[in-house]
Amino acid sequence: MNLVEIAQLVATAAEEKKAQGVTILDIRGLAAFADYFVICHGNSQIQVQAIVKEIKDQALKKGIDIKGIEGLRDARWVLIDLGDVVVHVFHKDERDFYDLERLWGDARQVLVQ
Repeated sequence: MNLVEIAQLVATAAEEKKAQGVTILDIRGLAAFADYFVICHGNSQIQVQAIVKEIKDQALKKGIDIKGIEGLRDARWVLIDLGDVVVHVFHKDERDFYDLERLWGDARQVLVQ
């Protein structure tokens, strides 16, 4: 799978668990640590955990290496490191506060399919 396909897989997995505001940002040329961000949120800690579990399950099914998952216990801002695709699963309140789309405003949005 190429990186855009991985980002799309993640976005679809998040949507399966009713994630809100699923966004893919192309950050190539803007950051050295990744090429794509996938950003979404859930409305409760339980939903955030369910979204993360679905993303993890789908990634493993496709043989995608998960380098790390941080923040799952508190489920306020969970970061899933898939190498050049970094996934941010927020609790709604945290997403509004950190507003990554604004911080990475120079990034091109990729249509979620």
